[in-house]
Amino acid sequence: MIENALILGAYLFCIGFYGLITSRNMIRALMCLELIFNAVNINFVTFSNYFDTQERKGEIFSIFVIAIAAAEAAIGLGIILTIYRNRKSTRIDQFNLLKW
Repeated sequence: MIENALILGAYLFCIGFYGLITSRNMIRALMCLELIFNAVNINFVTFSNYFDTQERKGEIFSIFVIAIAAAEAAIGLGIILTIYRNRKSTRIDQFNLLKW
């Protein structure tokens, strides 16, 4: 059972990483980053259940990762909306246009 969960986590991580490095759209890049966070959470919970069945350290750490991912998504969407309002585009190569 642990192998299946780790394979799923690795598969999700690879899909997210590939999407992150090949994406030109900022919203797609944020979605791929969330996919990477979810893969890490799957691995945390899997290792927590495998190595220490009495304590729930992996699950608690996953909740913190989910909270950080939610804050990152809110800040990232705010930046994307600012760029879209100024330039009418969400392309990553136009991200440096916020500089003075």
